[in-house]
Amino acid sequence: MSTATTPATSAVKPAVSTATVADVVAEVLTELGVGHAFGVVGSGNFAVTNALIARGVPFTAARHEGGAASMADGYSRFAAHPGVLTLHQGCGLTNAVTGIGEAAKSRTPMIVLTADVAASSRLSNFRIDQDALALSVGAVPERVHSAETAVADVTRAWQTAVHGRRTVVVSLPLDVQAAPAPASTTVRRPVAPAPVRPAESAVREFARLIAESERPVFVAGRGGRNAGAEIAALADHVGALVATSAVANGLFRGHEFDLGISGGFSAPLTAELISNADLIVGWGCALNMWTMRHGSLIGADTAVVQIDDTAEALGAHRPVTLGIHGDCRTTAVDVLAAVGDTARRYRTPEVSARLAERRWWNGTPTEDLSTADTIDPRVFSAELDRLLPAERLVAIDSGNFMGYPSTYLRVPDHHSFCFAQAFQSIGLGLASGLGAALTRPDRLPVIGTGDGGFLMGIAELETAVRLGTPLVIAVYDDAAYGAEVHHFAGPEHADDDIDLSTVTFPDVDLAAVARGYGATGVTVRTTADLAAVAAWLQSPQGVLVIDAKIAPDGGAWWLAEAFRGH
Repeated sequence: MSTATTPATSAVKPAVSTATVADVVAEVLTELGVGHAFGVVGSGNFAVTNALIARGVPFTAARHEGGAASMADGYSRFAAHPGVLTLHQGCGLTNAVTGIGEAAKSRTPMIVLTADVAASSRLSNFRIDQDALALSVGAVPERVHSAETAVADVTRAWQTAVHGRRTVVVSLPLDVQAAPAPASTTVRRPVAPAPVRPAESAVREFARLIAESERPVFVAGRGGRNAGAEIAALADHVGALVATSAVANGLFRGHEFDLGISGGFSAPLTAELISNADLIVGWGCALNMWTMRHGSLIGADTAVVQIDDTAEALGAHRPVTLGIHGDCRTTAVDVLAAVGDTARRYRTPEVSARLAERRWWNGTPTEDLSTADTIDPRVFSAELDRLLPAERLVAIDSGNFMGYPSTYLRVPDHHSFCFAQAFQSIGLGLASGLGAALTRPDRLPVIGTGDGGFLMGIAELETAVRLGTPLVIAVYDDAAYGAEVHHFAGPEHADDDIDLSTVTFPDVDLAAVARGYGATGVTVRTTADLAAVAAWLQSPQGVLVIDAKIAPDGGAWWLAEAFRGH
């Protein structure tokens, strides 16, 4: 996860004299460090947004608050400093709640500034319980209570977001925003907490389990993304294979014994090697139903170790042999110093050769389901992967299609894969990809989405066109909410008389719709149609929307797991 860089000791700097509390809020955030602001500006957040802009914080205006929330989420996952979302009171906040919920469930360090009605405005149309709303989706509610407490209130919110890795919703009552600022204010930067060091007894026990194993596999998750080098060094020393959860995809890219994504997206060889492990270690990884296929990847006699700097995360999803409360980087370093021999264990020449041949779905033979009018989503994904430049950033929307771009569109590292699936909402991919893309302007952004999610979030296609930077949107178009179609038309419902008209739609010319927004639109029904995509990639300009008319896949292989998780 991204966190802002902070010095070892606190720094004290007097804030510039400001006119109102709205100015104080902006001043404190810019002094502490924020990267980019997103929002839809109304009367309630007009002053604080302009105060941020006046202090040099870049701002992107979205077309819908939900899109702005997802942009801030995508940006904050990868940036050195947290993103800021600015909202109008009441309806501005409710419009953004799904995106805020995704960020909160993903532990994205993000700051939401939302206006709020004055305490005295008892009958205001905008009055809702904003604190309760934020709390209900897992965010941390804060508010600026008065001019006198404004600096402390905003500092506390920033500290919770950055050091606590939380999404914080700060309510700014209109009367407090407009109040005169105190005569003098001082901004004090909170000191970053030291990493949680594992207990020596836990390190010794972990080292013992490694020594007794023959086929260890390390799986790094969201909490291990900043410790990739240290985890890899330990894995190299003890002969472990390395894999990631979906959200940490790319962390070990280029490593000889990288298994790719563990779980529902695993290629057959990856799933085989993980299920044959006698020791599985989760580094900042929940080891939940997605990453472990409801536990089917864990053998009956396999030892399981979980490392996390949040104690309550240990064993939350499944029993573990050893739970270690510690920072992933520190734990990897301490265990490396404690382990003995450097046996190759699972790293045999045979495993290396098999991985070189069948590590990815791209190299795994599958039946081609293409017809004269539709293209197999696997064929489309593999061909798109071949055409795209290696330096790319991939963002994924949710839906039946999502495993195809996640597994076939390979990324150079973990800073280039935005996987917004914690809330399992469709329609967030386009906006979160736009936000993430701002952190890596050197890489071509590629957004994978379904037709349902694309149309749900299409307001931000105008934002993408307006930003003017090259962007590829690959729409896996089956003219349906494919997950529901395949789930309720599956074998278990063969004898049911089910009406699917509620989740199927007429075919829409999405390429023409895209051109109406000012983008380049291409329809792909066969591999020959990809020539237009190749031509655009020769000199990328603006936004390219690929309307890929995909063949029915009978329900993606990860779909059954998703519905079991409901």
